[in-house]
Amino acid sequence: MQGETRLPLNGKEFALFLAIISVISVNIIAPLIMGFEFGFKKEIYFDTLQVIPYIWVCVILLVTLVANPIVDKLTAKFVEPKDGFNARVLFNILFSVTILSILLTVIGSWIGMKEISLKPIQTFFYDWPRNFFIAFWVETLIAQPASRFAMKKLHASQANKAEGVNP
Repeated sequence: MQGETRLPLNGKEFALFLAIISVISVNIIAPLIMGFEFGFKKEIYFDTLQVIPYIWVCVILLVTLVANPIVDKLTAKFVEPKDGFNARVLFNILFSVTILSILLTVIGSWIGMKEISLKPIQTFFYDWPRNFFIAFWVETLIAQPASRFAMKKLHASQANKAEGVNP
């Protein structure tokens, strides 16, 4: 996808891209999951806000150290060179959300409960499909498009500066 203006082109842009996706995702997905689990109450929302920074750090570490290497390999197996940008992005989202939702169904529960227990493992097959569904649609419809839009605007601004045109 070289030359694609909707994707990061270097490490600094990747950090911005990942920050946008993760901040949006964590701030929408975590409260939704907690709301469905414990009820949509103000107290539950405020409890969720207290653990979001820890979940966000966990998400960043899991994306960079675990998910991305696996997703890159899986996407390469399912996407042909002739496939378009949207097909590549959709496979990327599908594999990323699958891996992260599996891990975070357990790890995110531990962070939220502030203890390591067997409960998230025992309820995994009940909780994971809901978590996957929420995360997939948030990523597909909100977080990923917002980050790609930001990259496109950033690259357009950089191109205008290179040409000497004020945006």
